[in-house]
Amino acid sequence: MSGQIIGLHDWFETPPGRYLLDWEQDQFDQAVADVFGYHALQLGLPEVQALRANRMPHRWLALSESDMAPRSSLVTDFSALPFPANSLDLVVLPHTLELSPDPHATLREVERVLVPEGRVVICGLNPASLWGMRQRRARIYQRLGFGELFLPDAGEFIGYRRMRDWLRLLSFEVESGRFGIYRPAVRSEAWLERCHWFDSAGERWWPIFGAVYFLVAVKRVRGMRLLSADWRRAAARASAPVPIAGRVHREHRDHRDHVRRSPHRKKQGKGS
Repeated sequence: MSGQIIGLHDWFETPPGRYLLDWEQDQFDQAVADVFGYHALQLGLPEVQALRANRMPHRWLALSESDMAPRSSLVTDFSALPFPANSLDLVVLPHTLELSPDPHATLREVERVLVPEGRVVICGLNPASLWGMRQRRARIYQRLGFGELFLPDAGEFIGYRRMRDWLRLLSFEVESGRFGIYRPAVRSEAWLERCHWFDSAGERWWPIFGAVYFLVAVKRVRGMRLLSADWRRAAARASAPVPIAGRVHREHRDHRDHVRRSPHRKKQGKGS
């Protein structure tokens, strides 16, 4: 098997690939379950059903031409999505940016189609992890003519901090972020099971060195304020006349002085 290169979809059938997919599926289920709206889109990686826990009425899976799948809704270029601006409430990107030939253009396109306060959910491989370090070392060995890659030879790593910087430049606000997959880069299922304790230890002692990171970001638009459900009643209350405290006090004082000076009041006092 020296020098063998495994494809992305075949790699997800291996023990580490299934371990990765199981963790990511659980994260997507939690992240999208309470995101509401009308239109949601998953870009790429049909092996993960990233929108299955979401309850929006319109959900699509978009794939590139190289990733045909029977259940795909549409095939498109990720850097030129066939949606109008401000039309989608949720976009999920499972390893989409690191597999894209132009991740900057893809992320800009996602920002264009999202509505204000819409959400993007991103997962990617962390280069500062045991899996990332083994992949880089394996690529060096392959240049020398021996060894094999641990991960598929597809795409490039995008670091966690770099991804957050890209999101900030596009006016996204990172709502949450976490890491996962702390077991060593081993191929056999038996060794993965023996190293299961790495998951709890990694979350506690080296959380930023997980093999995968997971981000949820919100599109913010400056100068825009979302109205609550009772905005009509709030506007009516704001426009209702309000008595001025100083004026009321002055009118009450003038009326009291007038009553004191009234001659009718003096006559009533003498008679009594």
